[in-house]
Amino acid sequence: MSDMTVAAGRRSRWGLFIAPVLLLILAVAWSGFWFYAASQAEVAADAWRAQEAKSGRIYDCAKRSIAGFPFRFEVQCSGASVALVSQNASKTPFTAKLDNILVLAQVYDPKHIIAEFSAPATLTDGVTQNTFVVNWSKGRSSVVGLPAIPDRASIVFDDPSINRMDGNVQVPLARAKQIELHGRIADGSPADHPVIETVLQIAQGSIQGVHPLLAEPFEADTRAKITGLSDLTPKPWPQRFREIQAAGGHIEIVQSRIQQGEMIAVAAGTLGLSANGRLDGELQMTVTGLERVIPALGIEKMLEEGVPQATLDRVAPGVKSKDLNNLFGALDRAIPGLGKVIKQNANAGVAAGINSIGTESTLEGKKARSFPLKFVDGAVLLGPVKVGEIPPLY
Repeated sequence: MSDMTVAAGRRSRWGLFIAPVLLLILAVAWSGFWFYAASQAEVAADAWRAQEAKSGRIYDCAKRSIAGFPFRFEVQCSGASVALVSQNASKTPFTAKLDNILVLAQVYDPKHIIAEFSAPATLTDGVTQNTFVVNWSKGRSSVVGLPAIPDRASIVFDDPSINRMDGNVQVPLARAKQIELHGRIADGSPADHPVIETVLQIAQGSIQGVHPLLAEPFEADTRAKITGLSDLTPKPWPQRFREIQAAGGHIEIVQSRIQQGEMIAVAAGTLGLSANGRLDGELQMTVTGLERVIPALGIEKMLEEGVPQATLDRVAPGVKSKDLNNLFGALDRAIPGLGKVIKQNANAGVAAGINSIGTESTLEGKKARSFPLKFVDGAVLLGPVKVGEIPPLY
């Protein structure tokens, strides 16, 4: 055997070992990278929690673990809790507890975080001591852009429901087939004055215990833009609202559509904040099916049974329930039956009032009425009539 043949054989045997050795080195290097990145993820999570705590939002886990080797990170938070702490109050205004949160991120795309939430969640109002139980069949969120300011985020719940605890009994409050909330920084938005675009969608939503009309399922799709933000760092909501007001910011309702049976309502407009922290602005609304909605409000029935003072305070501030009932009694004494006729035609009178305020229109091929809905320092006005009051946001 020649020397060249021996050398070729040695090179061939070395070639058999090179590939496994390189693979082993790569595996060791990858393992070291994964465990280092996992430790940095924990450091980043602790830094984020500390930053949130400065804004009055305390996040905690009874048990936290990291898994997912070798191609992704899975952060498991068992016994998760969130507490909102007010610096000017002696009580914690809000706490939330849920069973488990699973946060996922791929090694090759660590800026995209996906989270899954396990039901139920228990919410407690520290001021009123009311407790609510929130359930869902599937809850998840997605955030892109971490650890810096997120570029976009979304959260989706399937079959969500909210119940209020009355002793040991759960009283239904609200439910839906699905709720989606999406937000992103608008294209071309400057970093020091970001504009946020949001989309809220509710499928088969309903609210119990307020009014029979709200208990019927409805669909909602609202798209809005928020301006007046100086940054997106975590801050208490009152401080954030004050900054928006000082900067002349507003919420632009680009498009809002609500449908309940044959009734369809769309709205668009701009809402800002007054110096008192109350809503100011105007929405232009177009509504179909008002002839069905107004009788469902039960105005005639309220008048027959006597209008509660709390209701009058909302729709006609300053008018006393006893005075209104005395008026109907006086009308019946003067002209027998007149008070009853007025009560029975109350719905028609309200409908005529709205028709006089609005204008004829067409919405999705159906007859409709268009009218302005104004917000003046928190007061909600339908034409000249005050129909509600929204409390200050700070």
